[in-house]
Amino acid sequence: MSSSRPVSDIVRRGSQQHHVRFSADIERAEISLGADTDRQQLAARALTINTNIAPGVSSSPLPVSPNTTLSSPPPPPPPQSTDLGRSKSRNRGYSLRRTIFTKNIQSPLADEHDLNALELGEGSGMGGGTKPVPTVATTTDEKPEVTIIPFTTVESNPNEDGSALSSTPSTEPLKEGRILFSSTPLAQGKWMMAGSRAAPSLLVARFKAVAETVRRTILRIHDIPPSKDGRRIDLDANRTDDRIDERTGKPYIGNSIRSSRYSLYSFFPRQLFAQFTKLANFYFLIVAILQMIPGLSTTGTYTTIVPLLIFVSISMGKEGFDDWRRYRLDKEENNRFVRVLRPGQGHNNVSEFSDDNDDDDDDDDDDFQDWAWSKWQDIKVGDIIRLDRDQPVPADIVLLHATGANGSAFIETMALDGETNLKKKQPCQPVAKVCRTVEDICANSSSSGSGSIHFVVEDPNLDLYKFDGNVTVGEDKLPLTNNEIVYRGSVLRNTEIAIGMVIYSGEECKIRMNANKNPRIKRPTLQAKVNRVVGLIVCLVVILAIACTIAYKFWAINVGSTLWYLEGATISYGPVFTSFLIMFNTMIPISLYVSMEIIKVGQMLLLNDIDMYDPETDTPLEARTSTINEELGQVSYIFSDKTGTLTNNTMRFRKMTVAGTAWYHDTDLREEAAKDEGKEKLIHKKRSVKGKKAIIGRKSTATVTTVVVPEKPGTAAARRISNGRLRPDCRTTDMIQYIQRKPHTVFARKAKMLILSMALCHTCLPERDESGTISFQASSPDELALVMAAQELGYLVLDRQPNTLTIRTYPHGLEEDPCDEIYEILDVIEFSSARKRMSVVVRMPDQRICVLCKGADTTLMGLLKRASLAQEKVSEIERRASKRKTAEANEVMRRNSEYHASRKDSGVRSSFSRPSLSRPSLSGRRSSVSGNHPVSSSALRDSIDVWLRDRETDGGLLNRDSGSEFYSPRPSAQYGRLSAAFSDVASVSENEIEETVEEEEEEEEDLVEEALVVNEAAVFERCFQHLNDFANEGLRTLMYGHRFLDESTYRTWKQAYNEASTSLVDRQAKVEQVGQQIERELELSGATAIEDKLQRGVPEAIDKLRRANIKLWMLTGDKRETAINIGHSCRLVKDYSTLVVLDQEAGGVAQAIDQLTADITQGGVAHSVVVVDGQTLSTIEADAGLMARFFRLAILVDSVICCRASPKQKAFLVRTIRKHVQDAITLAIGDGANDIAMIQEAHVGIGITGKEGLQAARISDYSIAQFRFLLKLLLVHGRWNYVRVCKYTLGTFWKEMMFYLTQALYQRWNGYTGTSLYEPWGLSMFNTLFTSLPVIFLGIFTKDLAASTLLAVPELYSRGQRHSGFNIQLWAGWALMATCEAMVIFFAMYGLYGNISINATDNGVFALGLLTYTCCVVVINTKLQVLEVHNKTVLSAVVMFISIGGWFLWNIILSCTYKESSGKGIYEVPRNFLTETGRNLLFWAVALLTVVAVVLLELTVSTVRAQLFPTDVDIFQEYEQDLAIRKRFEEAAATELQQGWDRGTKRSSAELERERQVQELLARPRVMKSPTAGGGGGGGGGAAAAADAVEVEMEAYGGEQPPARRSVDIHEMFSKGFGSLKKGHL
Repeated sequence: MSSSRPVSDIVRRGSQQHHVRFSADIERAEISLGADTDRQQLAARALTINTNIAPGVSSSPLPVSPNTTLSSPPPPPPPQSTDLGRSKSRNRGYSLRRTIFTKNIQSPLADEHDLNALELGEGSGMGGGTKPVPTVATTTDEKPEVTIIPFTTVESNPNEDGSALSSTPSTEPLKEGRILFSSTPLAQGKWMMAGSRAAPSLLVARFKAVAETVRRTILRIHDIPPSKDGRRIDLDANRTDDRIDERTGKPYIGNSIRSSRYSLYSFFPRQLFAQFTKLANFYFLIVAILQMIPGLSTTGTYTTIVPLLIFVSISMGKEGFDDWRRYRLDKEENNRFVRVLRPGQGHNNVSEFSDDNDDDDDDDDDDFQDWAWSKWQDIKVGDIIRLDRDQPVPADIVLLHATGANGSAFIETMALDGETNLKKKQPCQPVAKVCRTVEDICANSSSSGSGSIHFVVEDPNLDLYKFDGNVTVGEDKLPLTNNEIVYRGSVLRNTEIAIGMVIYSGEECKIRMNANKNPRIKRPTLQAKVNRVVGLIVCLVVILAIACTIAYKFWAINVGSTLWYLEGATISYGPVFTSFLIMFNTMIPISLYVSMEIIKVGQMLLLNDIDMYDPETDTPLEARTSTINEELGQVSYIFSDKTGTLTNNTMRFRKMTVAGTAWYHDTDLREEAAKDEGKEKLIHKKRSVKGKKAIIGRKSTATVTTVVVPEKPGTAAARRISNGRLRPDCRTTDMIQYIQRKPHTVFARKAKMLILSMALCHTCLPERDESGTISFQASSPDELALVMAAQELGYLVLDRQPNTLTIRTYPHGLEEDPCDEIYEILDVIEFSSARKRMSVVVRMPDQRICVLCKGADTTLMGLLKRASLAQEKVSEIERRASKRKTAEANEVMRRNSEYHASRKDSGVRSSFSRPSLSRPSLSGRRSSVSGNHPVSSSALRDSIDVWLRDRETDGGLLNRDSGSEFYSPRPSAQYGRLSAAFSDVASVSENEIEETVEEEEEEEEDLVEEALVVNEAAVFERCFQHLNDFANEGLRTLMYGHRFLDESTYRTWKQAYNEASTSLVDRQAKVEQVGQQIERELELSGATAIEDKLQRGVPEAIDKLRRANIKLWMLTGDKRETAINIGHSCRLVKDYSTLVVLDQEAGGVAQAIDQLTADITQGGVAHSVVVVDGQTLSTIEADAGLMARFFRLAILVDSVICCRASPKQKAFLVRTIRKHVQDAITLAIGDGANDIAMIQEAHVGIGITGKEGLQAARISDYSIAQFRFLLKLLLVHGRWNYVRVCKYTLGTFWKEMMFYLTQALYQRWNGYTGTSLYEPWGLSMFNTLFTSLPVIFLGIFTKDLAASTLLAVPELYSRGQRHSGFNIQLWAGWALMATCEAMVIFFAMYGLYGNISINATDNGVFALGLLTYTCCVVVINTKLQVLEVHNKTVLSAVVMFISIGGWFLWNIILSCTYKESSGKGIYEVPRNFLTETGRNLLFWAVALLTVVAVVLLELTVSTVRAQLFPTDVDIFQEYEQDLAIRKRFEEAAATELQQGWDRGTKRSSAELERERQVQELLARPRVMKSPTAGGGGGGGGGAAAAADAVEVEMEAYGGEQPPARRSVDIHEMFSKGFGSLKKGHL
């Protein structure tokens, strides 16, 4: 990122890159007195420190990254030293964390109290010196309320007896809000009182130790000690037996991998534990045990345990099937093939693979006699494998030979660290020399005796950025570093052949060491709330059982004692209570979770939405689990990878600036636009209105039209920027035409020099295929993009020899003959992270010597001839940019403050949860459903339109005019980046287009101001302004400079350069020093901007996710500058954002964290983004106090960008947020193997089926093809699924309570004997046959709002985040309604049917139960399929018909087949319904009256609630009734829904309205008219004549009225746009 970008870097970034140091490498050091100074500074800010802790509170440790080492505290460092040193000794083993665990156990300073802090993967004990850090719980109007979790750390102070005292942190969450961390110091004296607290603490520690032992046994976690001095492997091609691992005495582990969650013997214990942690299942298990005790149950012996086992088995089988699919994918990878060296066992005669062997067919088995195919899972440590071009690496290998230039191999590591640049790997030269052929390898094998090669490598560990080892070749001992090692997950690129020896296999590979070996079982968080409600219902059941037991005793005393037939019949309290407990246990349906699983499977099938289908890759959404469907509607944090997830893994040359003029290169975009040409898009008429001007007073119907704007290349329509305005931006094609017309101008010479520099200053190798097409091998995608752009601009790199480059140019256009020129490459000074530039010395065809240099603008600016002038201009531009940024930030904060002020003044509840994203314009205008502020329909439509445009343009900032006062007098072209998404734009009239084209044709000759070209000061200002603009758009900028040399100067420099390049001491430093001598006094050639192309629709998706109150974190292994650039381009970082870079190398991390935290809490930041790298994150992890402050800040900021992060660090960040931010659902999305750990750690894991492979998609919960599909997956399907599951759960609890409360009410009339009101067979079928379909279909198909509404207003997504769909209060409301309705039904039945004297038929217990049962079934079906369903369809009628009709059919069947013994003689069922009860009119009248009364009660309560306490759903459901508003919502969501309208069966409201209008026109009867005489005048007369037309009677019909014909008024049809021809519809 260029320094000209207006970024508030509180911490200045270092200029050089660094290797990431994991916290396992860092010894714990005591914090010096500087921490005390920090504490005093914080205290001065009125921060409160709580120094007390409740006695006896068991503290749980704050999770520390698995990379963090637990070690005993080292000696205190000097007071002036606060740096953390690197550990001098590293114990590396199969389980690094276990080694650290053992180390701490053996530490003489360890105490038994520390056992709870040593739990693996959960926390780490911090050595002495970690001081508590104060934190504050503050809330502002602009940020959600936060709650602090007390976090306690204690200095380890030795006692008099030499023991050490320590504590573990406390992370007990508070009741509400988001949980942060705080540090609470404890007085040492309190810890001196061992007393009564020591024993409980010791017992807890021992219990945790035993639990950990059991867990490790179940999960097969073994302790492997480290080797003495590394792993020793001899090169031996003839050895076929297994090598022995000295750490275990057994063969090295195999190369098979397992990402499935269960093994055959861990499946049952883990799943049984998971199933019975569901409170309902555990409750039924207890009831089933009680029921099987003889004499206690009144409902049978096995009626609970059998269905329970069936339902649990179904749930376990479903989970097992999901994991079996993961196993199949693992098997597919394990069964891949690779060539392994097996001398004499191959099928070929070719044994040499030298650089000259390029014409061999590598895919033909007959070409290799010594290479045998082997499965990946059969590869062993020590095997020698052969990799061909574009082949993935099956294991971690050390390179022996490669056929690339200078014996190197280019490796793609996107799946490991997310970097798109290819890495150059090169074997040690002595090894490469003796391993050129198979014969050489065999001759140097240890078994041959003639020679040997010995490798010593470090034990397996998870550090991707560091490797230690050595190799002995003969008498020479050479070091091994990362440069010679290739890891599994990499891909061989641009190299024909590479040979390597396996050093780590299977789960010991680096990528697998970073993976989560034992992923947790994912359970929905809603289950915890359901468990709490189940607990309440259990309490209610117990209370009912106790009440009935007490009532029975009173009845027995008062009534039973007077009955002669009950004399001597005494029953103790226990059996009575147990029988009632068993009777009422069905208030919690045993099928609760099984029906929910059925619902979730149905929801999973509905996720196969055409709007989430990618036609380019033929990839639909694939759901691999249905357990967590509702979590998709509750997400608060998204952790996203960059490469392949946000970006497209392709670089495109996008812009350039030369001689003060900026040019836009859009060849690829115009090709994509040509494909989409003529496609229909919904455009709202009001979208053409500029700015934020309110249009309430405008008279408009707010209709939606479908417009087609063909954007032909070269027309002005294709050049408009994002807000729809037209401006004559200049394309590179125009520049080339200008150069061809005026080849001898100053501008033409400078432009050609810049393009020539692009074609010469690189290391790409051209390749020609059989068809003659030239492609390029490049180590960097940036270089490839520049070379391809030079080719498109007429400078084709035709051939590259060791010292020459052949360039083909087209000076007179592509139609004329080309010209080939040969340039001699004299020297190449390669790019390095320290130099940040690359230079080539070229001898031109005219024999002039020129230095071409490209690099970062901050670097080249100081090498220019006019460096002082350049610095002056850069300073001016930065000042203007800073003013602009401040103005925008103030505008955002002003809008936020206005919102809060208006909300407080009006007292109206905000419709949306995120303050910074809400404005009063919509929430203040409630519809009539709220009873407040009645607004006319037109004003309401206008208000919604203004509100939506305000959201879509970020308050108008996205449409900011480039001609602002904060730009230079003639600003740079602020080209709208025509991304592949092609955002909605305003309609453009043809007249506007034609006028603009004419103006452009007139100004073709004035594209370049030649007078400006020679003004160096103006050129510098324009150039650096362009660079600043490019950087703000997220483009990767490079500056070019050149300098011509004379022969004597070059010869003198060449001599010094040769001496430096052949030096044996500090060669690289000397080469760079000599290079600087020639890289000075440069002339400015120009600058380029490369786009790391985003996936389609990513910026728009991130904007909507932000509006939905979802925070997005970008976790990548790529460089910091690249990550920040992508953050700008995808709008994760806004122009006015406060960007804070935490850099451990630069220092001041703690101060930067505290400063930004204070600024945010004080409301002085409009939008904040924190950037942290992996090395700094390791340092933060090592300090518990600093880590608490960092995560407190991370929760407050809007976004976090973590670069150079290892897979373990990604998972650590996800796990910390998941565990310590209360009620926050996390989602991780990625596409590479380096994303697997965080995907498994998050609540929801999304895999992208992208270019990095299918590793992430295989183990994910859901896989999609494009990031933009997250919008519909979360905002629509996720929210629907959350609402559906919540309604299903509430409906299930409601119906059970209403039904079984009638049983409880009936007990008064049967002496509290437990007699059932309902016949046993009908009672057992209640949940299965008659009320299962209503709740199941409610949970699968209900939609409270339309998809277009949810996508247009993402703020509605907050319902799931607030958990307002299901909570204790809602359940209590539904339970209250169930109680009232149960009383209405029972007492209506008893009073109007049971006790009425006119009842001429049976009114026994069966008839009463039949009437009550009938009313309950009808009410349940009516409420759940009519009253609670917003989108009523024919399915609702079908469900009601099946359920209610099935109940009456059941009674008919039962009347015919029932036997008296079935009901123990109590129920008179045979022929009752057919002959008695069913023929009784009173029965039907009471049933109808009861149902109507209950329905009226429901409607009354719902109406009163909607009027007095309207929710967002109530308001927007009413908005959807307005056709114009619904169309506006559809237009705002057209990008996400267009594919379904084009390819599927879905239709928009505009299409439905058009069809309705067509039907109306076609239904009109045709009436023939004739104009009156004298109407042949002008146009007006003709119109008047048509208006005065008279009807003509048809004589052919004999004077009778002719039959009406279905016809249409042609003029009216065409005036409405019907019948217009559309492209592709002919």
